[in-house]
Amino acid sequence: MSSRPLRKRIKYTAIYWAVLFTIFISRLVPRTLWLSLFGLIGRIVYSFPSRFKDLVIHHLGLAFAKEKTTREILELSKEVYVMLAKNGADVIRSWSVRTREDLDKFVVFEGKEYAERAKAKGKGVIYFTGHIGAFELMITAMGLNGLPFMVIGTALKDERLNDIVVQFRAKHGSEPIQRGRETFKLIKTLKSGGAVGMLIDQDTKVKSRFVNFFGMPASTPVGAALMAMKTGAAVVPALIHLGKDNLQHMVLYPEVEMVNTGDEEQDMITNTQTLTTILEEAIRRNPAQWVWMHERWKTKPGEEER
Repeated sequence: MSSRPLRKRIKYTAIYWAVLFTIFISRLVPRTLWLSLFGLIGRIVYSFPSRFKDLVIHHLGLAFAKEKTTREILELSKEVYVMLAKNGADVIRSWSVRTREDLDKFVVFEGKEYAERAKAKGKGVIYFTGHIGAFELMITAMGLNGLPFMVIGTALKDERLNDIVVQFRAKHGSEPIQRGRETFKLIKTLKSGGAVGMLIDQDTKVKSRFVNFFGMPASTPVGAALMAMKTGAAVVPALIHLGKDNLQHMVLYPEVEMVNTGDEEQDMITNTQTLTTILEEAIRRNPAQWVWMHERWKTKPGEEER
């Protein structure tokens, strides 16, 4: 019998069945109505006071204080909730996607040639991205376009919920692994010409360095840059966003050249800054579709993981 307190067992059981029910219902509702419904839910959730809403407004203020008025920042914060809900709705609905034809009904896939060129070099490919848009949907989109990759993630606290996530990520050929536990396997994958996906836009307990992000120093994971420097793997930006046409736009961009002068510390910082700048530019193009509730600037210089 689980040693978890009864309250938490009830909580996670309720979440588990709610997730399964939502996945089931998503198959029966037309996508336009489904997105509208979740957009409404986002607006309703925003109307209630919460720590997360305060963080969204605060972080948008930090990032856009010189560019937007207070009213514009408040309107944008509301849109963050709407877009988070809509993108989440598409991720849930994508559980039912089985074929490329299913995918093409709502996802526009661009830039596959950049992945193929990078793969042809034979040293592996690192797809780097951030928590922008329906980022989990990229796993499905890449897999059904013949570009599966190793997915690095942190295990959820509830085993049943974690199983749902793992099954989703592995559904179309990608391989989920736990963060920090299979580094050797990750390197082996790249050495054998495989591909790995890495997110670098959060302040987490991994090896990090400070780089500029929206004009402020932000503790940033250096794993993508360091792995590319050590293996010679090609680094390809992979991004997704919900467009004004109501379609998901999954875009791969040209390979980003990594600096490798032999000064590992400085090169690591330089390359991480290059990748972070690319992500910032992507967020600026669609500012309502990033996770502004994340405490991106929480860690202070000297506190970063070495």
